[in-house]
Order: sequence, then C-alpha cells, then structure tokens
Amino acid sequence: MLRWFVAATPMAGAILFPLIVPLVIAWFGIAPGVLTALLLSTLWFVVMLRTSEMPH
Repeated sequence: MLRWFVAATPMAGAILFPLIVPLVIAWFGIAPGVLTALLLSTLWFVVMLRTSEMPH
C-alpha cells in the first residue's frame, strides 16, 4: 500500500463522516441518514483494517 493512503485513511474518515451524514439527514431525512452512517462507518472500518500496518 502507499504510505500516504495509509496515513490519510483515518483523517479522511474523521473529516468526511461528520460532514456527509448531517447533509444526508438534512436533504433526505433520518432513515437515509442512519443508513448512510452505517454504510460509511462499515466501509471506513474495512478500509482501515485492509490498510493497517501491523508488526509481524
């Protein structure tokens, strides 16, 4: 993996999640907002696990 991508993954999720979810709630309602929060957090978690650099 590219080191910059590994470094940017936590920051991107921490910045984008609180921006996207309230916008979806404001535009489409609470149910799509909750679904968006669930999908984004799951995707973020999977990407963080896939790009983690664990010691061997």
